[in-house]
Amino acid sequence: MRRLAFLSLFLGAASLRAAGPTAQTPAADFLIVNARVVTVDAKFSIYDPGAVALGGGRIVAVGPATDLARQFAGVRRWDAHGKILLPGLVNTHTHAAMTLLRGLADDLPLDRWLHEKIFPAEAKNVSKDFVYDGTLLAALEMIRGGTTTFADMYYFEDDAARAVDKAGLRGVLGETWIDFPVPDHKDMASTLAYMQSFVKHWKGKARVTPAVAPHSSYTCSKETLLAARDFAVKNRIPILTHLSETRKEREDAIAKWGKSPVAYEEEIGFFDGTGVPAKVPVVAAHCVSVDEADRAILKRRGVAVSHNPESNMKLASGIAPVAAMAKEGLLWSLGTDGPAGSNNDLSMMEAMDFAGKLAKVATLDPTVLPAADLVVAATRSGAQALGLGSRIGSIEPGKQADLIAVDARTPHAEPFTDLASTLVYAAKASDVTDVWVDGRRLLDARRFVTLDERAILDAAIRWRAKVEASLRTAAGAP
Repeated sequence: MRRLAFLSLFLGAASLRAAGPTAQTPAADFLIVNARVVTVDAKFSIYDPGAVALGGGRIVAVGPATDLARQFAGVRRWDAHGKILLPGLVNTHTHAAMTLLRGLADDLPLDRWLHEKIFPAEAKNVSKDFVYDGTLLAALEMIRGGTTTFADMYYFEDDAARAVDKAGLRGVLGETWIDFPVPDHKDMASTLAYMQSFVKHWKGKARVTPAVAPHSSYTCSKETLLAARDFAVKNRIPILTHLSETRKEREDAIAKWGKSPVAYEEEIGFFDGTGVPAKVPVVAAHCVSVDEADRAILKRRGVAVSHNPESNMKLASGIAPVAAMAKEGLLWSLGTDGPAGSNNDLSMMEAMDFAGKLAKVATLDPTVLPAADLVVAATRSGAQALGLGSRIGSIEPGKQADLIAVDARTPHAEPFTDLASTLVYAAKASDVTDVWVDGRRLLDARRFVTLDERAILDAAIRWRAKVEASLRTAAGAP
């Protein structure tokens, strides 16, 4: 790492002079110094000790600490000695409000988990207030664990957006499209009306990106899938969906359509007008049961994959072939899935750790998915998948100042030499000490700045009592 750090210092010195304030970038008003800066840029540049200058919510400069301290003398500064500074983590698949259903249904396969537990609980409880309070609870956990951007698929996403706005996070929020009545819309007409209002209210806002979220090919008809696609293309917003999550889903698709879910969605035109060339991002969660032909379709269509290792393990859905995806050049990122039986937490630190180890044991090759690639998947690749790659995902001049500081002076991390390895295999969510989004602090020395932790936790406890009472009533219990 010393050679890498030295090389980064040497190469970075020349570029640093051009990375300071210009007519296009604001002057610095805050300087983070003496950090171990992991930029996650294209070269995975590391500055140790390094510094990052912020101004107007953006990154103004990054480089060796001594150089930036001299260049930005007199600027207010924060000493990050002993901490690793990296881009905020990007979680590309969640159902955030399901925090309020955490622990409700465990140790079940996906189809039983959904139909016997989750769908009935949602039908009895999901409302605007449920989503708002549940998303605030998720925001607490994500901020505490260093996640600054997340993609969500759920209901009442307008209220999820209110929670995101209050927390100061960044969210790509997908309103669910599905072929049965749900709490916030009952049919296609009401789905479209809700989406039009949602997009009108939030599109163009700094930290909220509205999205369409057709649940899957097994819960959405061809007409629903194509209506969701058309709406996304017309409004230039992302598509979030589940795709080929289990072997059963694949077998059922072959029995019904004579082809895999991926091939079916291509055949009906679901990917037409979307993907990277059209600037309408498509993020497909899971992609566990996909063969080489499926992966070729995803790559050709510019579909990004959200790998959810813990969910796929806990529900026994299988192991997504992410090592093959990486080798074949697919864009893949990391997600946690919902915290209600499919995972139970929103820790991207754990997602990195499990993704690496799962790929190694699945291939019996300890060299696949090295630690640096996993850090990229949790940051820069996640940003690219969501269509935000030009704005976030790495520490580079001109990008938004979404940053996290990780305390590495811990018994479970020290001593170490490789920063990427430490972040993936040793660091914990609880090691995150400070979080910024758009240069604004959300977590200061492990203290929440934007949210009232006690009030949010109290609301969660009240919701648990309501959920349990509703299920007792549904079961006929007194």
